[in-house]
Amino acid sequence: MFGLELKDYDALFAEKLGLLLQLRQNARIHWSGRFRAPLDGQSVYQRPSQPVLPIWLGVGGTAASFARAGQLGLPLMVAIIGGQPHRFRPLIDLYRQEAEKAGHPAESVRVGIHALGYVADTDQQAADEFFPGYAQSFTEIGRERGWPPVTRRYFEAARGDTGAFLVSDPERVVEKILTYDDVLGGISRLSFQMSIASLPHRMRMHAIELLGTKVAPLVKNETRKEVPAN
Repeated sequence: MFGLELKDYDALFAEKLGLLLQLRQNARIHWSGRFRAPLDGQSVYQRPSQPVLPIWLGVGGTAASFARAGQLGLPLMVAIIGGQPHRFRPLIDLYRQEAEKAGHPAESVRVGIHALGYVADTDQQAADEFFPGYAQSFTEIGRERGWPPVTRRYFEAARGDTGAFLVSDPERVVEKILTYDDVLGGISRLSFQMSIASLPHRMRMHAIELLGTKVAPLVKNETRKEVPAN
């Protein structure tokens, strides 16, 4: 947005996204828009190794952003960094409805979630390790955006059964992931954001180890049970 007007944010996003989708399809394009110099047959190299470069459209909380992803037939990545995940279901349903109306194949209609998460050996350990850095970061952000300071009470509520945070031991994190899947009508990808808490390297590495050795296998095992046999 440097040198541009905030009021043009949506138009700028739509233009840049449209340009990206054209670049994905063609090594050389002819294009003009409002916010940058035109392209007149310039080449884009190196090309992706995949037949089509995967593009997931990140969205926040506006209905228009969910509808746009559906109309374009792009996989959806929903940032849920607070509150209760089930409240995003109407927006995700809108995404799916718009994709269906636009005639996009079902396999292109996928939902991913970006959430604050951290895994430790015990529930209490995960909470105690993650909270200080998280509280500092979000309190500082809140000063700019008008949010109140972060409290431990709020944090614990967000770690609760219906809250957005995936901060606990492996078994409970798996339960929360399966809850996300259930209340949102099915998800196919989940990304953890641990960096916001400024954790020491050794803690992050151990969390990654637990994600790979305990959380992922348990999630895959549970989701296989839900697939009916042919």
